[in-house]
Amino acid sequence: MGGSSPCASCKLLRRRCAKDCMFAPYFPSDDPHKFAIVHKVFGASNVSKMLQELPFNQRADAVSSLVYEANARVRDPVYGCAGAISYLQNQVSQLQMQLAVAQAEILCNQIQEEPTLPTHIDLHDNKSLLLSNNNFYNIPQYLSFASSGNVMQDPLKRESVWT
Repeated sequence: MGGSSPCASCKLLRRRCAKDCMFAPYFPSDDPHKFAIVHKVFGASNVSKMLQELPFNQRADAVSSLVYEANARVRDPVYGCAGAISYLQNQVSQLQMQLAVAQAEILCNQIQEEPTLPTHIDLHDNKSLLLSNNNFYNIPQYLSFASSGNVMQDPLKRESVWT
């Protein structure tokens, strides 16, 4: 930034930091790793082109996204963020299944505890229908859960998001 210390990008690229340096507001000198990882994955020239095409008010968010994606690409060079998203979707799916099974078990236990048939059910009263002892019609709602066809089921397998 022309002052005492050059920004992290100018320091890494070993060049003089001008007053109007595009990288200075987003890559301060006290956080050199931030630019180093973005430069390693995307290259300084590409980052510069991306930032130039954006309005000033969107550049900080773009830099944050680039840093996040660069870190994900270093951890997983093939899938990057998509691999992390797929893994988390898989976890959500598995937890939804566990929740559905637990809810079904609770319903079965409630049914077994009070095996008597209701003497009167008012079909217009939802509460009496839901609270009836042998309410087998509500079991499917406990067994339904969101699942997605593109979520991988084996956490060790990787599948492409693009196919």
